[in-house]
Amino acid sequence: MSSKNSVSSGGGAHFSFTDRWGGVSAAPYAELNLGGAVGDDPAAVLANRERAARGRGLDPAQVVWMNQVHGRDVAVVDGPWGDVPEVPAVDAVVTTRRGLPLAVLTADCTPVLLADPVAGVVAAAHAGRPGLVAGIVPAVVGAMVRLGADTSRIIARTGPAVCGRCYEVPAAMRDEVAASVPASWSETSWGTPAVDVTAGVHAQLDALGVTDRHKSPFCTLESGDHFSYRRDRTTGRLAGYVWLD
Repeated sequence: MSSKNSVSSGGGAHFSFTDRWGGVSAAPYAELNLGGAVGDDPAAVLANRERAARGRGLDPAQVVWMNQVHGRDVAVVDGPWGDVPEVPAVDAVVTTRRGLPLAVLTADCTPVLLADPVAGVVAAAHAGRPGLVAGIVPAVVGAMVRLGADTSRIIARTGPAVCGRCYEVPAAMRDEVAASVPASWSETSWGTPAVDVTAGVHAQLDALGVTDRHKSPFCTLESGDHFSYRRDRTTGRLAGYVWLD
């Protein structure tokens, strides 16, 4: 695990974000691609997922992944999906089972990890621009609250994502997103319209009463240590993991 393959914890909650190093995938997925639907060799992806899990003291067979679709649907889980024909299309998973690791895949979108260690509730969410507007953040926090979490106790960590200085979009798109989430309004470092998804996520969390928050300093587009779809198009996927002792 590299120095940028970060792990943090709080009150028995563990949060971890990968970078692209330490895996077995060949270019253009080099090295630690954890995404199974991007064209990489499936055997390499399985080997990478095992390495990433074992490096965190986790059982790779227990990690709960998602079929992410840029929506606002949330699934409450108490174990891996098992032998279902298809993993449900959701953009957040929540559990009350201690020791069960939840995972989210990204390559520019904002990975959101949440935990209330007192209530024993954790969640992982995928917040891209469409999901931010659709309301995946309030949806996943609401699901946690229904399971006993208190927003004043929730710890939130967001991982590497494309920053507001780099996520260039048409002006009309920026206006549309900012109409729903004003904090997402941004401008690139070269002076064109942009969206800051991570800023929007944190503004939504703040409005919900989640004050214990931290965001990664890494912009995926700027960092060669991270996968970026906007930079490379054909590339791997990073992962964020959350679990409770």
